[in-house]
Amino acid sequence: MPKEQQNEFPVDRARRVSDKETAEFRKAIEGQFGVTLRKRGRPAKSKSEKYVQVSLRLDPAVINWAKEQAEREGIGYQTVINNTLNQARKRSSQHVKK
Repeated sequence: MPKEQQNEFPVDRARRVSDKETAEFRKAIEGQFGVTLRKRGRPAKSKSEKYVQVSLRLDPAVINWAKEQAEREGIGYQTVINNTLNQARKRSSQHVKK
């Protein structure tokens, strides 16, 4: 067998590792090396922290303003709109309390 073929991964024999096997591997690594592996990726958000996807129509001037602000601040324009609405919500709730 040529050297090039020996180093290739046998894709035709590959399979996905099950969740049960993954848990067993993690347990074995923890037992053998005393290391607890962290889960990869972003931490899961609670239901109250998740954003809700909506579709709404906004004035083009509002979108252009948000995109300009976003570029200036180095963030996404939807984040600019969300932050602006949150600030308005907080101001509104403060006026109601007074």
